[in-house]
Amino acid sequence: MNKKTLLPAGWPACQLSAIHPATMIPSDVETIERATIAAVSPEALEELEGWLLPFDRGTVSRAKSAVPLRHKACDETVLDKIETRYEARGLPPIFRVATEPCFDLLRRALKRRGYKTTRPVLVQVASVNDMRAVSTQTPAETAHSPDEAWAALFLGEGFDPVDGVSRVKTLSRARDSLYASVRESGRTVAAGAAAFSNGWSSVHGMRTDQACRGRGLAGRVLAGLADAAIHRGIERTFLQVEDGNAPALALYRRAGFETAWCYEYWRRA
Repeated sequence: MNKKTLLPAGWPACQLSAIHPATMIPSDVETIERATIAAVSPEALEELEGWLLPFDRGTVSRAKSAVPLRHKACDETVLDKIETRYEARGLPPIFRVATEPCFDLLRRALKRRGYKTTRPVLVQVASVNDMRAVSTQTPAETAHSPDEAWAALFLGEGFDPVDGVSRVKTLSRARDSLYASVRESGRTVAAGAAAFSNGWSSVHGMRTDQACRGRGLAGRVLAGLADAAIHRGIERTFLQVEDGNAPALALYRRAGFETAWCYEYWRRA
């Protein structure tokens, strides 16, 4: 896995010719985390001592897990305060913590409290221009709101319908997002969404009909979302993908994405 090398604070990102982990600055962690929460649009959001606390009753873990805004060591007493805030809303506390060494003590404290981790997730970054170059086919069409055909793909064969309904609802709430569709015979066969916030374009909800995979449709979705970002003057993009999702990782690698950091969800057993 690639590791990020942060440049000194204040380095002007606009002077960088490419977007990859080695060109990131410390403040990029915060802008990515804020952009992530804006994209998944939780039912409620609080900030507490350098952490974002999103609250949601859906299935999207990013919309309901506490996350630190900086990759630096923090006092484990913050765990008590975060647990109290989630319990006050009748929600189980979930923590989203990067696998960086600075959080070693925090992870040990979570283990002592009975939390366990799930499959790691990779935060990957790329330039929008590189993402656009992933496909030479006609890019997906985009719309400012998801239509029934776009939403129907999340409920199709091979997808969890409960999770699909929740993801459509969550992604639809975002204020500044676009929804990409590749259509055939009036049916959406590939879809995705992009949110625009905090200087980033972020990719979410990538789906391809099981019967249509292997035809480059997901690349067309990325190209359509990249065109929208370029039109807005946005140069940087990120996404989050489960470590071990080989087909998705291969696509994102071709689109220029590199891993900036890895995180894990911590839940009580």
